[in-house]
Amino acid sequence: MTKKIMFGAFMALLSMTSCNNGNSNENVTSTSSFDEVLTSRRSVRNYDASKKITEAEVRDLIKAAQEAPSWANQQPTKYYVAISEEKLAAVQDMVGGNKERIKNAPVLIVSTFERGKSGFFQGNQTNEVGDGWGAYDNGLSNCYLILKARAMGFDTLIMGMREADKLRELFTIPENETIMAVIALGYRAEEPNRPERKNLDEIVKFF
Repeated sequence: MTKKIMFGAFMALLSMTSCNNGNSNENVTSTSSFDEVLTSRRSVRNYDASKKITEAEVRDLIKAAQEAPSWANQQPTKYYVAISEEKLAAVQDMVGGNKERIKNAPVLIVSTFERGKSGFFQGNQTNEVGDGWGAYDNGLSNCYLILKARAMGFDTLIMGMREADKLRELFTIPENETIMAVIALGYRAEEPNRPERKNLDEIVKFF
């Protein structure tokens, strides 16, 4: 697939919705390029309490995440969305030191994957990675989600610090699902810095 075709396909995905809850965002617009979405995305740790996100908008994000590739189209990723005040408060107490950083985020999303799906064929592990492929596919789905969020003018923070057992009880998450991350969703309250990236030659080798 050529770069031009890939770009067109991804921009079609990003344009599935262009709403931004009536709030302006100078960094991303409906005409932003793919590269602008990539470079303006940040892990945001300070959210604007005055701006909200609707259930319909979250559904659009999840629909975008469903477009992510997965092993044999197993689609092992599941999402549990805290959007009510009660559930938000509960999840905020389950993310360790990130609690203060995400206290004003209007949505918190728990991301999981079903074990025994990706990386398996007819119930047998296909290679040494095993359920690691489920985690891999979960990451791909989450990547689509946070990029779609940025295209809609939202911001995110993927958190690995979380109390899995308490989250499982709160959302009645089945035992066959591995809880991966909690994703904060909202609007940045300030412009975050861009951490330096490694030199390209440090991460790639051509043969």
